[in-house]
Amino acid sequence: MSSQFTQERDLSSAVRVSWLGHAMFLLEDGSGHRLVTDPYGEGVGYSLPRVEADIVLVSHDHFDHNNVDLVKGNPVVVREAGRKEIDGVLVEGFPTFHDASGGKERGRNLIFRIRMQGLTFIHLGDLGHLLEEEPASELQGADVLFVPVGGTFTVDDAQAAELVRALAPRVAVPMHFRNSGCSFPILTEEPFLSRFNRVERVGKKPVYIAPGELPEPTLILVLDYLG
Repeated sequence: MSSQFTQERDLSSAVRVSWLGHAMFLLEDGSGHRLVTDPYGEGVGYSLPRVEADIVLVSHDHFDHNNVDLVKGNPVVVREAGRKEIDGVLVEGFPTFHDASGGKERGRNLIFRIRMQGLTFIHLGDLGHLLEEEPASELQGADVLFVPVGGTFTVDDAQAAELVRALAPRVAVPMHFRNSGCSFPILTEEPFLSRFNRVERVGKKPVYIAPGELPEPTLILVLDYLG
């Protein structure tokens, strides 16, 4: 599939984003930073990828998001709320819940905001509820939002769509949905996608995100996992 986002670019002017399946992404920039989100373990359905990074983010301590030993390279692991700068990459964790009952069912969850190479990325982890006005306004306007859309263990397709509209990113990338690599009893991406008109599928390729070149209003960018 031909897309402006899959055209290979020099990483001095873009961040390469690879979806490794589930809620796991690899972000790479021109300064040599390699950041991984929510590495999964056995039992999700995906084959475990080979990946190396210097930063790993863990939104919560469940087996399908916390397999930090998978990631080679002796990375710095961030699994708590607050603000941290790691070799020029700014990471902020915002406390939320894995369910709509204040964590009583599935515990806590972290939303991460990542700033690297002039771009802002937000990863919602396994968010299980809509956001109150204050955190929502704080998180509005990111360049890229990674949003779970499969329901059951996270927000469902309708809530995910409401979050995208409330947070108004330039690009929203669905994650945590059922496909040929994921055996979880959750929805596919289709119910979520049906709620939007601006949808682009890029296939089994990484995408390149560059400052100043992103669409408006929000584009839903659908990646196939690299595996």
